Amino acid sequence: MNETPALAVRNLSHAYGARKALDDVSLNVARGAFAVLLGLNGAGKSTLFSLATGLYGARKGAVEIMGFDIAKAPGEALRRLGVVFQARTLDFELSLTQNLLYHAALHGIGPSEGKRLASEALARAGLAERAREKARDLSGGQMRRVEIARALLHKPSLLLLDEPTVGLDIRARADILAHVRALVAQENLAVLWTTHLIDEVEPKDQVIVLHQGCVLADGTAADIVAAQGADSIGGAFEKLTTRAGK
Repeated sequence: MNETPALAVRNLSHAYGARKALDDVSLNVARGAFAVLLGLNGAGKSTLFSLATGLYGARKGAVEIMGFDIAKAPGEALRRLGVVFQARTLDFELSLTQNLLYHAALHGIGPSEGKRLASEALARAGLAERAREKARDLSGGQMRRVEIARALLHKPSLLLLDEPTVGLDIRARADILAHVRALVAQENLAVLWTTHLIDEVEPKDQVIVLHQGCVLADGTAADIVAAQGADSIGGAFEKLTTRAGK
């Protein structure tokens, strides 16, 4: 019997007026998988992200998180979802612990349990010693680590990250990517990582190539490279998007 995927997107379409942002998109992310949603700016990644997190309502199609339809059972679906947005969302005037406690309260976690979970989350993020400092005093990479810690505070099964390394330097990008990959390995967490950066992809990753609102390929990076007769995922991506029309 097939296991229910962490994320299932079924025939999803969305438009802004006359402009179609997504056109009949379907994909699955298995439990415990690291999946990369790869596409150029304007490909539809942020629209898919917004629909999957319930920021927009789907006009056509469905999104399920751990088997729960986000339109029909939003509470059950969102309880199993952690989100890291592209824009910074920490309150700069609150301490790291206070930022996490606010999130805990939103999920119905009491103060005592919230403090315990926040302490554990910051320790896992390597920021335990800075728990009382204000968020504004952190580097960009450290802020991302806190946002990831916050997103995981309520123990979700699926983590969505929208271009999480934008604006970070090379070392901070590599650090965040390694941190999230470690979480997948250690906690059986499913991740959908959206990016336009080819170098964030590893051969074993599931890669969903999104271009002009359509899925052009979905498989491991290695399989996509082989299918396109390319020597790298960058070469395969170029072949796919050129054939589809730039």
